[in-house]
Amino acid sequence: MTVALAPAGTDAVPLHVLGTEDVALWAGQQSDRIRTWVEASGFKGGIGAVLMIPDANGHPEAALVGYGTPATRRRDRFALAAALPKLAKGTYRIEGGIDEDHLEQEALGWLLACYNFDRYRENSVERPSLVVPDRVDAARVSVLAEAEFLTRDLINTPASDMGPEELETAARALADKHKAKITVITGEALLKNNFPMIHAVGRASDRAPRLIDMSWGKRGPKVTLVGKGVCFDTGGLNIKPGSSMGLMKKDMGGAANVLGLAHMIMASGLEVRLRVLIPAVENSVSGNSFRPQDILTSRKGLTVEINNTDAEGRLVLADALTLGAEDTPDLIVSMATLTGAARVAVGPDLAPYYTDDDVVATSLDLSARRMADPVWRMPFHDPYETMIEPGIADLDNAPKGGFAGSITAALFLRRFVTEDDRYIHFDIYGWQPTAAPGRPKGGALQGARALFDSLPVLLDL
Repeated sequence: MTVALAPAGTDAVPLHVLGTEDVALWAGQQSDRIRTWVEASGFKGGIGAVLMIPDANGHPEAALVGYGTPATRRRDRFALAAALPKLAKGTYRIEGGIDEDHLEQEALGWLLACYNFDRYRENSVERPSLVVPDRVDAARVSVLAEAEFLTRDLINTPASDMGPEELETAARALADKHKAKITVITGEALLKNNFPMIHAVGRASDRAPRLIDMSWGKRGPKVTLVGKGVCFDTGGLNIKPGSSMGLMKKDMGGAANVLGLAHMIMASGLEVRLRVLIPAVENSVSGNSFRPQDILTSRKGLTVEINNTDAEGRLVLADALTLGAEDTPDLIVSMATLTGAARVAVGPDLAPYYTDDDVVATSLDLSARRMADPVWRMPFHDPYETMIEPGIADLDNAPKGGFAGSITAALFLRRFVTEDDRYIHFDIYGWQPTAAPGRPKGGALQGARALFDSLPVLLDL
C-alpha cells in the first residue's frame, strides 16, 4: 500500500492543535463569532476532541483538535491521530500546537491511522489527509508508514492464505520492488544444504518448509536480519489448547517485521549490504512430526534435546542465525514472536530486546523515543546458561521450571552466533490487542522503526 502526505501548498483547512491549557487563550484571540462557537460547544482540548468551525456559508473554516495535557499525551503514542475518526473529510494543515520534535511522530501517526485491512471485505473508510508540515521529510514518513502497512498486512492475513509459499511470494515481491536478489531452499533440499532443524520443524506440514534468503546493496557494512516465519503454530505434538492457538497466524510476525524493516532500509537507499533470512514453516501435527525427547543436530553442529515441540521458533532461527553468522556481518538481528514469558514481563506494547553491547542499547533507547516505537532492554544473563544445558545434548529447547523463559530463549539463540558478532535479539508480540490512536487492533510492527533510526549511528554511516 503506497501512502503519501499532501504536498505543501495544497489548499487545506487550518487545523489548530490545542492542549487543554491552550483553549481559553486561543479562543480569546478570535472573533466574537468563533469565541462564542467554541464556548458553546464545550470544547476542552482533551485528546481526541474535535470541533469544526464553519464559515458564514456553513463550510469548514477551521478545525480544532484536542491535544490533552503532557501527562495524557504520554499515554497516547500518536495523540493527534486520535482525532481522525471525528474529522470531516478533506485536507488539513497544522497551524501550531505541536513542537518541532514531535511533528514527524504525529505526521506518521496520522498516516498509520489511515490503515485499513480490506482483503476479505469492502470496509474501506475515507480518511482526511494532511499537508506535510514544515520541517518534516514527507518521503521518509511515507516509507515508515508503507513498512508498517506491509507488516500489518502480512500478519493480519490468515494462515490459509499466508503459509510458507505465500510468505515467499511476499518476500519475492519486495525483492522485485527494490531489485534485490532472492534465493529459496525448499523441502528436502533443506537437508541437502544442512538446515536440519528448519526441516524437522516444518516436515509434518504438507506446505513445504523453506529458507528465504534475500540480499541487497553492494557497499557499506553488512546487516543481516533473521525473522521467525512460523506461518501457523499448532504446538506440534505438544499441541496448544484452542485458546492459545487462536492468534497463531501471527507467529510469523518476526518475518513480517524484518520485511518491513528491509523495506525501510532499501526504500531509503541506506548504504549497507543487507541480507534477510526467513525460515518459513508450519508447525503441524502428523505421523512424521518431530517428537519430545528427540535430539536434533543443528547446522552449527550443536545437538538440541526437544523437551517441548511448541518451542519450535528458536530451532528454525538457530539454523538461519548460523548461516547469517557465517557471512561475518557487522550487525546481526533476530526478530521473533518467541515467548509468552516476554508478554508476561513487559506486556504487548513494549518490544523487549537483548544485546551485550551498551552502545547498541543506548542508541536503540534514544531512537525508540524519537520514533514512538518503545523497546526495553533485557539481559543476556550468563548464570542462566546452565538452564539450557540438559546434559544429554548440548542444548535444551524448553528448560523445565518455567522461570526466565524469554531470557533462556535468547541465550539459546546466542549460541548460534559467534562471540565476535554484534547481535541483537527482539522477542516481540507483533500484535495490537486493543485499538489505539494510529494503531488499530491487529498485526503490528515493533522495534523495527527504532532499529532503522539507530542504524546510521550503530554502523557509522
